[in-house]
Formats: sequence, C-alpha cells, structure tokens
Amino acid sequence: MFAEVSTRAGFPEMELDVLRFWKARDIFHKSLTQREGRPPFVFYEGPPTANNPPGIHHVLSRALKDLFPRYKTMRGYYVERKAGWDTHGLPVEIEVEKQLGFRGKQDIEKFGIEEFNKLCRESVFKYIDQFADVTERMGYWVDLDKAYRTLDTTYMESVWWILKQLWDKQLLYQGFKVVPYCPRDQTPLSSHELAQGYRDDVEDPSVYVKFELEDEPKTYFLAWTTTPWTLPGNVALAVGLDIPYVRVRQGDERYILAKARLSILQGEYRVEAEIDAKSLLGKRYKPLYEYLIPDKPAFFVVDADFVSTEDGTGIVHTAAAYGVDDLDLSLKKGIPVRHVIDLAGRFRPEVTPFAGLFVKKADPKIIEDLTQRGLMYRAETIRHTYPFCWRCGTPLLYYALTSWFIKTTAVKDQLLRNNSVVNWVPPHVGPGRMGNWLETLVDWSLSRWRYWGTPLPVWVCEKCDERRCIGSVAELGLTVNDDLHRPYIDRVTLPCEKCDGTMRRVPDLIDVWFDSGSMPMAQYHYPFENQELFKQRFPADFIAEGLDQTRGWFFSLLAIGTMLFDQPAFKNVIVNGTVLDKQGRKMSKSLKNSVDPMEVMSKFGADATRWYFFSAVAIGNDYRFDLPAVQDVIRRFLLILWNTYGFFANYARLDGFDPAAAVVPVRERALLDRWLLAELAVTIADVEKALEAYDPPTAARRLEAFVLDLSTWYVRRSRRRFWKSESDEDKRSAYQTLYQVLVSLAQLLAPFMPFVSETIYQNLAAGKGGQPESVHLSDWPVPAADWRDDELRQQMSVVRRLVATGLAARNAAGIKVRQPLRAVTIAEKPLNSALETILLEELNIKAARYQGGGGGLTLDTEISPELKLEGLARDLVRKIQELRKQSGFAVEDRIRLFYEGDGILAEALERWRDYIATETLAVAVARGAAPDGASSETLQIEGHDLKVGVVRVAAR
Repeated sequence: MFAEVSTRAGFPEMELDVLRFWKARDIFHKSLTQREGRPPFVFYEGPPTANNPPGIHHVLSRALKDLFPRYKTMRGYYVERKAGWDTHGLPVEIEVEKQLGFRGKQDIEKFGIEEFNKLCRESVFKYIDQFADVTERMGYWVDLDKAYRTLDTTYMESVWWILKQLWDKQLLYQGFKVVPYCPRDQTPLSSHELAQGYRDDVEDPSVYVKFELEDEPKTYFLAWTTTPWTLPGNVALAVGLDIPYVRVRQGDERYILAKARLSILQGEYRVEAEIDAKSLLGKRYKPLYEYLIPDKPAFFVVDADFVSTEDGTGIVHTAAAYGVDDLDLSLKKGIPVRHVIDLAGRFRPEVTPFAGLFVKKADPKIIEDLTQRGLMYRAETIRHTYPFCWRCGTPLLYYALTSWFIKTTAVKDQLLRNNSVVNWVPPHVGPGRMGNWLETLVDWSLSRWRYWGTPLPVWVCEKCDERRCIGSVAELGLTVNDDLHRPYIDRVTLPCEKCDGTMRRVPDLIDVWFDSGSMPMAQYHYPFENQELFKQRFPADFIAEGLDQTRGWFFSLLAIGTMLFDQPAFKNVIVNGTVLDKQGRKMSKSLKNSVDPMEVMSKFGADATRWYFFSAVAIGNDYRFDLPAVQDVIRRFLLILWNTYGFFANYARLDGFDPAAAVVPVRERALLDRWLLAELAVTIADVEKALEAYDPPTAARRLEAFVLDLSTWYVRRSRRRFWKSESDEDKRSAYQTLYQVLVSLAQLLAPFMPFVSETIYQNLAAGKGGQPESVHLSDWPVPAADWRDDELRQQMSVVRRLVATGLAARNAAGIKVRQPLRAVTIAEKPLNSALETILLEELNIKAARYQGGGGGLTLDTEISPELKLEGLARDLVRKIQELRKQSGFAVEDRIRLFYEGDGILAEALERWRDYIATETLAVAVARGAAPDGASSETLQIEGHDLKVGVVRVAAR
C-alpha cells in the first residue's frame, strides 16, 4: 500500500516529479474549479517588469504571494490568482536605449518614436519565459495565461476612465511647480519615486556665500547652500521674523547672520549690533551673477516661515526655479522665476562662464569663481542623503516646470483615515513609513515627458485652449483593437466644441505607478466589462511586496482607491524586507553578487528556498542571503521531516498497515500517542493563528518545533513499538497515530512547502479512503475533539523539563546517558506511572524518589559493578548497530552475532545477551570466530576490546 522511501532524499529531483504530476493532473486548475461558488479571498498580484532576468528577491515576494492563496484555498475560499505584467515606463526605455547606444531623448526622436516603441514592446517580454520558469519551478500558482498587461488597450482604457473620474472631480490639473526632475531622461518624477532613489553618504559642497548689500559696501548677508549651481538663479534672500540677527565685523568686512549661528564664523569677530528681522525686510543686495536678470523686481530680503537656525546662517538663499519652498515663497511675494538651467540640466548659453556645463560639474567652477571675486566666505564639503533617479541613477534636480498633477492633497485626510484601517505587516509600516509620508503629502506629479507609456488623455484646442479629458476609446472613434501608444494616439485630433479649432493631445505620458495602481479596475477592463466581477474583487483581502513599494505600488493603490471609492484598495499587506548578500550589500550586476534563483532551486530545491524566506527573519527585516543558509534548512528541518516520514512509510509497508482498518479510540491509545495528538491539535491552532495574522515566520517556526518534537521525542521513544511491540493493539495505535499526524502535517506544510508535502501525501493518503488526489485539493486539517488534552501536555512538559535538568546533571558529573544509575530524587509532586517510566528511561535510571520542594532533582551517582556491566552492554548495542549500518544491512534484517575475547566487555555481553540480541535483531549470539564473509570489527569501549562479527540471516 505504501511505496518504499529512500533514506537518500533528492529534493530537487523529487520536486520535478511533483511538477510533472501537477501538470498531468491539472491540479492548479482543479484547485480553482472545486472552490467555485465559495466565498472569495481576493488577492492582487503586484506586476513585475520582465525586461530583466528574475532575481532571488522575486522568489521571496512570490513565496509570500503563494503561501496565503494556498492556505485560504485549503480553508475553503475561492482564490483567483491572476498574474500581471508592468510593461511601461523608463525601465523599459532605458534598456532599449542601452541596446541602441543612445544617450538621450534627441537620439530617440531622431530614430523615430514609432520604431523606438516597437522595440520597447519587444523588450518588455524579453525575459518573460525566465519569469515563467522561476514561477513554475518554485511552485507559485498564478494564472500566467490570463495575465493582465498594462500595455493592452483594454487595460489602458480603464486607466483613462479613472483619470476622467479624477478630471470630473477637479483632481487632475495642470500647474507650474518645482518637482523632482531627471535631466538625463528629461522628465519630471513624482515624490514617491523620489523616495526610492535616495542614497546615503553622498559628498556635496557646503558653502557660505556673501551677498553684498546694495547701499552698504563691504557689508554682506551670509547664506549657506549645498547646491552652488543654484546660485546663478538666486532671486531673493529669506529671513525668519522670530529669529534674532546680528551684524559682526571681521577685518574690514561686516556680515549679517542669525545670532544663533555665530559658530559658523572663522577667526575673531566683533558683534557690532543686534538686528530685528523686520528691519531687514526689503533690503536690496547685489546679484551674484548678472545673467538672465528678471524684468521684475528681485534681489531683496523677504520673510519666510521655513527659515530656521538648525543649520546654515539663518538666512536662506532663494532660487525660485529650483526649490519647492523657494517657488512658493516667490509666487507669494511676487518675485519672478529665473531659469538659468535648461531641461538637460546644463547652464543656458546666456550664462557664459558656465554655458553648457552640467550643474554638478559646474559646482567647483562656481565655487572657484566666487572665491576669486571675494564672495565666498567659506567652502567645504558635507556628506548627506541626496536623491538620484531610481531608474537611470542620475542626480535629480528640483526644477520648476509646467506639468500635470493629481490633487492628492485634497484627499489627504481620507488617505490617512484609509491607511489607518489597513492591516500592515509589520504594523509599524502603516503609521510609520506610510503614515509619516502621507502627513507631508504633496500633489502627485503625473506627467512623464517620455515615449513608452500610457498617454495622458487630455486634448487641448490649438485656437481657444479649450481642454477635454477622454475617458474611453469610443469618444475618439476608436476600438479596443487600436493601439493607444505614441505616436499613433498623437495623430488623433478632435473638433473643438467651443470654437472651430482643432484639439490635439498634450504630449505627456502618465506615471507608470498610476498604471500599476489602476490594476484593481484595469485588470477586468472595468467599467466597460465585468462590473459585477469587479465588485466581488474589490478591495483585495491580501497583497504583498517589498518595503520599497510602500511609496510605490502600495501608495498608488491606496490613492486611487481613495479618490475613486473613498476606501483602500487592500485590507492586509505584507511588507517584506530586502534580500541582501551575506555582507549586507544590495545585490547588483556591478557588484557581481546577484544570485540566480534557478541555480539555487536546482541545487537545494524550491521547498528549502521558500522555507528559508519564511523562517529566517521576522517580516519586514532584511535578509542576508547565503547558500549555506538554504542548505541548513535541509539539515535542520527537511531531512528530519523526511526521515520521520520514511521511518513510518517503510515500516508500514513491511507490516502491511492499513489506515482504513479498525481505529483504536484515542482514549485507549498509549500516553505518548495521546500526547502527540494533543500537541498536533495545538500546533494546528497556533499555525492558523499566525497565518490569520499574516505572520509566516511564527507559523514556520511552530511547525519546525513540532517536527523536531515528533522526531526526537515521539518517534525516538516509540521506535521499538513499530517492530517489537508487546501487543498488536499498541502497534496499531502507534501506526494510526503517526499516520494521522503525518497526513495532517503534510496538509499544514502544503502552503509553505508544496512539493515535499505533496510527495508525502501522495504516498500516504492520496486516493485512499476517499481522500483527494492532491494535498492541495484537500482541506486544512481540523483536530478531533478528543485530541485535545492540555493537562497531558502540561504534564509531559514537566517530564521534559526534568529530563533536561537530569541530563545536565549527568553531564556535570561526567556520566554518559548509556550508563544506568540507581536512583533520582525529584523535588516535585509524584508523576503517574506512565510519565515516570518515560522520565526514568530518558535518564537511564532505575527508580525515582519524590520530596516536596523547588522542582529540582538529585542523581545517585554511585555505579555498582552490575550497573557498570549494563552500561557497557548499551555501548555494545550502539557499536553493533553501527557495524550493521556500515555493512549495508536493512533496518529489518536479522543477524547472527559472533564475538571473540574475554574481559569485561565479554562479561557484559554474556550477562546481557538477551537484551543485546533483541536490540540488534540477532537470532543467535555465539562465542567464537565469525565465518568467512562476515562483517567483523574490533570494538573499543572505555579502553577495553572485543572482536565481533555479524552475518545477515534474512529480511524481516
């Protein structure tokens, strides 16, 4: 009935067999169809971009995304698992640019947008087969055949519809703002993209600059900046009205700065006067540079509430075109914007000393120039965080431009409220990383001045500037069979309804994060199709991605769900940490520390890899991935599980155990059986509790502890019951108990380790007694009422504690466990006879005495000659068992045992002949030389020798 189980487990090869089984039997599809009509558990797949090979971090996120749908399916839910692909945006464009050797947008436009976008479309799916291979190999069940793709017209039309709803709510608008801007890609970015590109410990200039007052020669305002390139764009200086200022004299020059910042001065100085900030307002100063001087009043002092004395000088250099606060202040005070930098991040030709220089390369030249002109008070460097383009790595600029925005600030309170009802795992991410960021929310910079992405569906009249947002392809006279990408959509014009002019689409694309955040609707082409289906699938019960998605996909889902429906798009979210290398560095091609997930799984198996990610760290912590750590999963857990399963299956096969035979009632089973079932019942409850809390590490560690107890306590103590039990009923009780536990354990492990659980289940349960054909079609185990026995669990816990104390006492006394002792005195209330027997057998002690007191125990360490012989007999059993194993004997093989020699070892063997014969399956024990062909060895124990030989007689 049961197949033989090899002790040499080849997990990767076994997993390939399971994959073939799943495919042949269409198990994934059956897991869906058999649950149709059940309550849904809604899962959203965060779409990856497949224009680069998958990495080991994809196994982490996909393992988490596979675990809970499998678990919820076993709990009776219908769990649709629709894959998705993120196909637009800069990642794709940059990859194609690299292939073509392009340096920027001018090369693309010369090449042609149509041809460039064709290559982008091809590039998107360059590695899709590799993603599919990893997905299948790791056992991640997700429907790749019906995956949503952000480039499909049906998807893009739903995105347009969402934008139209925002337009109608006056949440989509065009504005002039300072936004994060990538000069290499020449496109604005959103604030959440900015957050993904910060680098620590970046070295930048730190300069204190002298602005000379117009009517007071050699008197200067001191201002500080870490971006010298913004100085040619200066239009004003800002002070704080509540900040005391001073005028100091150094040599023949005077400086004005905050009194609290006098520490930045170098050398001796004398304070000449204290100054009220109000008296500084309106004071004019000479511009540092005379290029591109505005035609409106500039270069005077204004007040601002963002000025502080935490750093700098208490006087803020204001360049309206290159700072968010700077522009807001300038617009409020009527100060003009002065753009000295072009869209490529280079100085405009009019700024002759630095014309054509990239801003970062201009920094040292500006410092040198101001130093030579006597306008640099102090120049040094600073290490701080600075934002870089999260896609191309270029230093970002804050740059004032006209762009399209979503007024997320208008729904800030709703966003905070909806964020607070989401179950964030770990909990601190919600109020912390996400909540803190929402508190400082700015409007969503939606525009991307690029080529491959979803076009912004706004048409503007060339004649009267009338504007119209399109919410469907039908409004343009198109169908879902038409391509909405550039340049085709740019050729679509509309007649203006207000005048006789022609309306043309604005050139902007939209942020790809808006694409991905629209997936709850767009994956179903809502509202054009599947209205009822969408209502059943929104919001998601569960999503999972890395911490970097907090201000990426998580935010876009939250924001769009809030703006459309005033509710979050997801109820529960797992935020996993980053997969680093063993030194704690991020994995990258440049560091040559990337790990190929297929190689890891080919070597150690998918189950071991998945289990590593489930159990290694708490959710949210970073992983230091190391191949030996995955190998350790096999040693510390998988092999223990496998050997326990193999022990049962092989003995059950030999004995012809039938799980359908008459079942021994739980109350009539041996104490150890009842304890194991009680532990299993609690384990099931504990694992359920952890998974319902979206806490895989706690669930995994609980399962590890149970498997260890199963092997090292139950099976080790029950082993002889399976092959030389005193009664048939006791043997049947042991078999039935271990069978029930292993089948339940396979079901508990199925969401975590889908392969080994399937292998165990196939051999033990599939198709037997009406059981489903796959563990993944079975229900989550439910403990029987008579399994529960908290009192017995507590009593066994006391026994195990006493065993641990006793073993420690033996170790301290230098007495090995195989050496029997006469007695132990226990300071506890007396154990019942069954529990006492376990304690005495574990400690190898003949008798127990009890006395009241603090729970300790004392060993009688006097060893009589008789006890000494018994200890040596136990050593002989161990040595003979090792010889059997070295000789290749099966566990059930009977032997004849021969021995030669005299002395204490021979005496021990003769005195304990029956015991040794029983333990080693010896049908005969004879003094004398072993026959030819026997396996012989001279055993050495405590300085004594005895030559023994073993001959196989017959299989059991």
